[in-house]
Amino acid sequence: MIAFPDSVAWSWNEGRGGYFFALIFIVAELIGLKTAISKKKLLAAIPMAIATMAYLVSLEYGLREYIIESAEAFDVQLIYSWTWMWDFVIMSIFVVAALSIFFGKRWIRIAPAGPIFLTGTAIILSLDAFFPYDTLGPLQYVVPYFVQANVWVITALDLGTAVGRDNVMFLRGDHGSMALQVFWPSAGVHSIIIFSLVIGAFMLKLNILRTRKAIYFVLGIIGTIIVNLIRIFSLSWYALKVTTDPVAWEEYHKIAGEIMFLPWLFAFILVVILIESRRMKKLEK
Repeated sequence: MIAFPDSVAWSWNEGRGGYFFALIFIVAELIGLKTAISKKKLLAAIPMAIATMAYLVSLEYGLREYIIESAEAFDVQLIYSWTWMWDFVIMSIFVVAALSIFFGKRWIRIAPAGPIFLTGTAIILSLDAFFPYDTLGPLQYVVPYFVQANVWVITALDLGTAVGRDNVMFLRGDHGSMALQVFWPSAGVHSIIIFSLVIGAFMLKLNILRTRKAIYFVLGIIGTIIVNLIRIFSLSWYALKVTTDPVAWEEYHKIAGEIMFLPWLFAFILVVILIESRRMKKLEK
């Protein structure tokens, strides 16, 4: 963030903003952990840290161009997702390797959320790189339902004219008309997948009944779907009430998903922790 601040964009496929949130996950899981890390283990992780930093620095000196050129050989459709995918692959490898050195196989129960978030992001970026837009049918399947739900809300609130056809919305508001084509990443399907992975790992750590874990998991998925519907609605509202200028709208589109999804993810985990902590205190009494 200090050396290359321009690379820390918050859009999920245009920068390293995800690094910051993965760091928060890792710190939150390790803070207060009463486990001593030997000097030998710490020294063993340093070469990997140096190699990871060397990769990040070398991107600024020609490596990124090489990765972009390699996209053609692998028949990659979206270059940006391809290039940022490797950033998350490298960081995932480093974090998993470092945690394995520090804690052995126990790292899966000690600090799984950060690595799973990084790995999940890398997987989603790879899917977006090779199967962009609506070519990945199963992930695109739910999008028309999201579109129709959004059209219904706009009409019910009388914010303007909205018509939905498959994955396309035709909007007419205060600043003219705009057509929005919604694909599975824009609909937040990727956030549902990442949420499922992270919250699943988090549930493994909780010493509670399986039924309670299942309830939290289902509530989390429902909440994530609602957050994504709010995201689509906010994008439509921006076009209806603020501007139909494609450049200005795209700037909002880049950050709209993450500024809603990631706070929701942290808030949900925090609420679960608070509920279970109070419940345990009551049981102890």
